[in-house]
Amino acid sequence: MTDTLADDTVTNDVPEYPMEREPQCPFAPPRQMLDMGHTAPLSRVRIWDGSTPWLITGHEVARTLFSDPRVSVDDRRTGFPHWNEHMLSTVNKRPRSVFTSDAEEHTRFRRMLSKPFTFKRVEGLRPAIQKITDECIDEILAGPQPADVVAKVALPVPTVVISEMLGVPYEDHEFFQHHANVGLARYASAEEGQKGAMSLHKYLIDLVEKKMANPSEDAVSDLAERVNAGEISVKEAAQLGTGLLIAGHETTANMIGIGVLALLENPEQAALLRDSDDPKFIANAAEELMRYLSIIQNGQRRVAIEDIEIGGETIRAGEGIIIDLAPANWDAAAYPRPDELDLTRDAGQQLGFGYGRHQCVGQQLARAELQIVFHTLLRRIPTMRLAIPFEQVPFKHDRLAYGVYELPVTW
Repeated sequence: MTDTLADDTVTNDVPEYPMEREPQCPFAPPRQMLDMGHTAPLSRVRIWDGSTPWLITGHEVARTLFSDPRVSVDDRRTGFPHWNEHMLSTVNKRPRSVFTSDAEEHTRFRRMLSKPFTFKRVEGLRPAIQKITDECIDEILAGPQPADVVAKVALPVPTVVISEMLGVPYEDHEFFQHHANVGLARYASAEEGQKGAMSLHKYLIDLVEKKMANPSEDAVSDLAERVNAGEISVKEAAQLGTGLLIAGHETTANMIGIGVLALLENPEQAALLRDSDDPKFIANAAEELMRYLSIIQNGQRRVAIEDIEIGGETIRAGEGIIIDLAPANWDAAAYPRPDELDLTRDAGQQLGFGYGRHQCVGQQLARAELQIVFHTLLRRIPTMRLAIPFEQVPFKHDRLAYGVYELPVTW
């Protein structure tokens, strides 16, 4: 296949990526992508710049490539399939970080971020997450109906938590949410993305410099300490902080919003979660919701640095790879009846946080937030229901992270 694709007359048959979800099945990955996955676990697609990277749709192949040292996240390498024009235009302007480095460099950055996200540290945060969640629900119950779950719970809970962990003043949340949204537009132009990225980066540089002089017990102060020790530069620290700030609230907020909607549309499953006191069941329920609703809809981007034989194909060195979590998590070979939300199935191998050495550094925090928010909402507002017709729910088809813009509910 690789050889034939070198001929431009053949590439006309390669489908465009990203693909659109069907409005009547908004929880499902795009139908065309699922059909491709039924045929083969990987195949070619064409992205915005005309290149034809490999799209990975099979669960086993995705897990294998996530762990393969011949697969690189370094977006400076030739052949890397950039998300959009903005990401390509800034590739040589952005400092290296845990998100774009391999091997020893990646290990060095990841070690710097591990302290606030250890299992023990996150478990210690559960009472605080529970308190923040209850306060948000108190406000809903004391206020008018309908209430917007996104504005009242999905955004504030992870935003307050990550702000406190990082040492970012919560009163600045509207600023960083706005600029994160600009940078995370699915089809962001170079100019639009540059404005958002530079504003956030400048904000984090200023914060790191303040923490260098006056450190506190928070993650940005930990990074500032590394700067003072000469281990990283201020710009590198700011880049790491920016990534954590965006990832720490944007993805979890989207997962909470669309997850609540999925539970409302599956009342029998919602009842199982509401009525359970088993921490293991509650934890698995969050994993199954992540499997069912894989929200990163532009895929995990990689590039091969050596030839790789996999799934009956040869990925050549220098060819781009897009591991799309949504079809991989709907692979029937890994999850029978993948189109059903089933909180009783073992969803422990779902790929929503990635896999291997580059899996999400904040996954334990996200898990704690999802487990607490879903269970508490269902417990405290057991009669919660959608306040508008399902067809009127505004889905985020235009963002890198899928979700809903608002979710009006009543009870």
